[in-house]
Amino acid sequence: MCWIAVAAVATVVSVVQHLQHGLTNTAGEPLGADFINTWTGAALAWRGQAQTVYDWLAYHAFQEQIVGAPLDFYHYSYPPVLLLLAPLGALPYLVALGVWTLCGWLVFYLALRNAFPHHALLLALAAPAVLVNTLGGQNGTWSAALLAGGLWLLPRRPIIAGILFGLLIYKPQLGLLLPVALLAGREGRTFGAAAVTAVVLVLASILLFGFELWPSYLRNAETLRATILEDGTGVWHRMVSVFVFARRIGFDASGAYAMQLIVAVPVAIGVAIAWWRNWPADLRNALTVVGTCLVTPYLQDYDLVMAVFAAAALLAAMMPHTQMLAVIGAGLLLVVPLLAAPVGLATGLSIGAVMLAPVFPIIWMMKRRADTMTPFTSASIQQQP
Repeated sequence: MCWIAVAAVATVVSVVQHLQHGLTNTAGEPLGADFINTWTGAALAWRGQAQTVYDWLAYHAFQEQIVGAPLDFYHYSYPPVLLLLAPLGALPYLVALGVWTLCGWLVFYLALRNAFPHHALLLALAAPAVLVNTLGGQNGTWSAALLAGGLWLLPRRPIIAGILFGLLIYKPQLGLLLPVALLAGREGRTFGAAAVTAVVLVLASILLFGFELWPSYLRNAETLRATILEDGTGVWHRMVSVFVFARRIGFDASGAYAMQLIVAVPVAIGVAIAWWRNWPADLRNALTVVGTCLVTPYLQDYDLVMAVFAAAALLAAMMPHTQMLAVIGAGLLLVVPLLAAPVGLATGLSIGAVMLAPVFPIIWMMKRRADTMTPFTSASIQQQP
């Protein structure tokens, strides 16, 4: 409860600070932070100016007009499918920010409650990643509801789960393990629903905004890959991927990609095995969420809202002989978004991946201990008079 109060105060302070100069603070950061990108894309699409989203100068000029003050450099890094949010751009900026933040939290909470009914509200309010996402105006709650919410919904509603996975196409780096998991788990209907949903979204974006937006997006993404991911010293402190960890300890881009691949391959194999062997849903899904964090080179602290599901799963799967493992794993998942950026700013290091990586073998150890204890427990019960 103390953290909830701290988060509420931090949110109010942030709002006040970002109203010092128009809708910005003195550093040129807008109220709602990165949400200005989501809203700008929607607003330009609503106004019939979708092509402008990848024209950096025109895009920047539009944003400064909205906030009424000089603005730091912001960019639209999303594929054209996110422009289907165009109706959001019909709302005034502040109204849209409120709708985006509240609705994002609500869908995250509902997905979490569907998976873990007993402690969902506390986790949804108190998880540090939720505060980080809110202050950043980001889409972490939405992504968590789609990816993690879909994983926990899959056994009961495989088609709906596939649709949720397909909607995640706006952030493809978070879906890298979904084909591996679904194919290994022989979830053909879910895989098909995800593929159809993704294709429909792409075709809708082409029909509404023109095919030429996609080459523009790909050129823009290539530039941003070099400036933000590979050489992004101004934003690296918020990155929690293996790739950025390697860059911050001195690897060049090629070496960092190699390290990312060295980690990603066994992680993907581990996830495939868990789905092929039909692990218990909580551990299997937690492994998939943590694995997703380890295989993508582009992962920021606000993306770790989805790790709340994995933390809850470890605690839900906890047994007396796995209690310590579950608490350590859940604790690491919950505190990473709180520590990563401050430590990054203070030391220049990216500690997120170092804290996330141990959780993957922790889940495996929990599964192994559960397997070794179950036969013993069953035999003991059978021997009782």
